[in-house]
Amino acid sequence: MELIDGKKVAVTIKQEIAAEVKRMLDQGEKAPHLAAILVGEDPASQTYVNSKAKACKEVGFISSNYNFPEDVSEEELLKTVEFINNDDDIDGLIVQLPLPDHIDNQKIIQHIRPEKDVDGFHPVNVGRMTIGLPSYVSATPYGILELIMRSRIETKGKNCVILGRSNIVGKPMSILMARNEEPGNATVTVCHSKTKNLKEITSKADILIVAIGKPEFVTEDMVKDNAVVIDVGIHRVKSDKTKSGFRLIGDVKFDEVSPKASHITPVPGGVGPMTIVSLLMNTLKASKKEIYA
Repeated sequence: MELIDGKKVAVTIKQEIAAEVKRMLDQGEKAPHLAAILVGEDPASQTYVNSKAKACKEVGFISSNYNFPEDVSEEELLKTVEFINNDDDIDGLIVQLPLPDHIDNQKIIQHIRPEKDVDGFHPVNVGRMTIGLPSYVSATPYGILELIMRSRIETKGKNCVILGRSNIVGKPMSILMARNEEPGNATVTVCHSKTKNLKEITSKADILIVAIGKPEFVTEDMVKDNAVVIDVGIHRVKSDKTKSGFRLIGDVKFDEVSPKASHITPVPGGVGPMTIVSLLMNTLKASKKEIYA
């Protein structure tokens, strides 16, 4: 069994990005600039945005945060998005989700110019990805692709089962794994909470990508010998074995499944570290006008 070390891969990619930013600056080009909009004081969202700002600093990006109170109006948010859309110095924009109930998430996302949508959530980017045009791929699927590629995992002709059908992970992952390029060219099955004979399907997977949002849902009897297992889930559960009284686990029962797998991502330290790095990769592409000339 080989552990897919997301932390290690993330560090390598950050070093590659930092080297490219240095080259750009040495040639008189401007540093990539990423802006983030954060509404309210949700601790998890604040942590993510702060981590993004720290990662930007590490690789030489400029980072701007636009913070609003929970009761900000939809109109004011739209005005801010429009302001960032029209600021040529800002290359990428993310809006931290979820937004408060009185604001329409999709309305805000669709107001972002597709060329600045480095989260890859705008329908134009989703559509371009679906038909195989260059696009920004959302952070988690992009990170998974990088882990597969850098771990030299063969995907061509393999049976890939994706557990979960969310717009953020499951659906885009199914498209990316089926596309006619590497990584890709897999035969893809998407399963979800209504799937019958789930164990029968997952146990035939050469590559199993789990994003079902249920702690330790996938057990040893659901996994084929020598399967590649990618665990996207992350859950904070009580534990009497840690100082904090909590520990992080995934959607896969790691201790049971890992002995059967050829490759597996741990939680934490697998897919998680790749999300912010993927955002940095997209922002670098935006800065260099690689997707939209």
